[in-house]
Amino acid sequence: MSDDKSSSKKIKVLQVNKFYHPVTGGIETLVKQYSEELSTLDDIELEVLCCQNKRAKTEVETINGVKVTRMSSLGTYFSCPLSIPFIFRFWKEAKDADVVEMHVPFPLVDFATTFSRSKAKFIIHWHSDIVKQEKVMFLVKPFMNAMLKKSSSIIVATKGHILGSKYLPPYENKCKIIPYGVDTNEFNPSKVKDGLHDILTSKLTQKDSKKALFVGRLVYYKGVEVLVNAMKEVTDTELFICGSGPLSDELKTKTKELGLDTKIHFLDYLNDQELKAAYNDCDFFVLPSIQRSEAFAIVQIEAMAYGKPVINTRLDSGVPYVSLDGETGITVTPNSSVELAAAINTLAHDSEICSKYGTNAKRRVEDIFNEPKIINALYELIKSE
Repeated sequence: MSDDKSSSKKIKVLQVNKFYHPVTGGIETLVKQYSEELSTLDDIELEVLCCQNKRAKTEVETINGVKVTRMSSLGTYFSCPLSIPFIFRFWKEAKDADVVEMHVPFPLVDFATTFSRSKAKFIIHWHSDIVKQEKVMFLVKPFMNAMLKKSSSIIVATKGHILGSKYLPPYENKCKIIPYGVDTNEFNPSKVKDGLHDILTSKLTQKDSKKALFVGRLVYYKGVEVLVNAMKEVTDTELFICGSGPLSDELKTKTKELGLDTKIHFLDYLNDQELKAAYNDCDFFVLPSIQRSEAFAIVQIEAMAYGKPVINTRLDSGVPYVSLDGETGITVTPNSSVELAAAINTLAHDSEICSKYGTNAKRRVEDIFNEPKIINALYELIKSE
């Protein structure tokens, strides 16, 4: 083949995840970001293979220039879709691909990869261990290890993903750190829409209160109950909880029982523009997660992009590697409402340190978590494969 033809040949990339946009979630947001950005490159031909997140038939559509195939599913069990057709489609599509990028945990793709005859290079994006559903690991682990052995590269977002994993250390030589990123042109105070600049301030009970913000699903590992308890000992600060989930009613009831109605505001769902405005309007961000199911938390870098310090927890995961204790915020012991309250009070009452951490946070995003740098690192890895 001539050099001209070689240079014009596109690299066929199959991007594989459980679900895809408009299904929401941190990994789904990331896969959408990667897919759309890589698809714009001249020498990349990319398709997405995923499952329906509910009982539904196979659908093929194009979203923002990306071809997406959602395979029929019998529903989702143990946080994983059940789809036999997905396995057969994976085998077929992987045979035609040069590179297969798989986002895990996703036990169905572990199985499919184990028995795939594709000659493609397999790249694993390891987002976290399976934590809550560990009781099924005796079934999953043989296929997971087979997939890890078959892979050419394992992408992790931080060193903490390796050190905190029960399964990655034997494969550390394959691991490559490529952090998650945000588009700082979009997550930017100048892009906040008119009329939304005081989205939190307008809801304050005491207008001179500091504004603490939490963003995320209201599920067990987020530790929001610990945060609610911490607010009993917090002064001059009101908390805004943005998100919904199975614990929503329980948390609202607990807030009333503790007499914190005037200090805690539940915003439930905010659209994209409202969420960005909330980041911009808060004084600092709080991530009180209590389990290593929280492996990174992209919301940290979204808040940091607006120059906001972060209070996070010292988990055995990537979380404390994103916002650094004493540099871009404060890191506390998981499940400690006492330490959490103390950290909130520190940022609320020390404007100098709050400003310093916020400035450092924005700089850290620009230096390390800026989306173009992340996409370029991923592109270079795909080309090298």
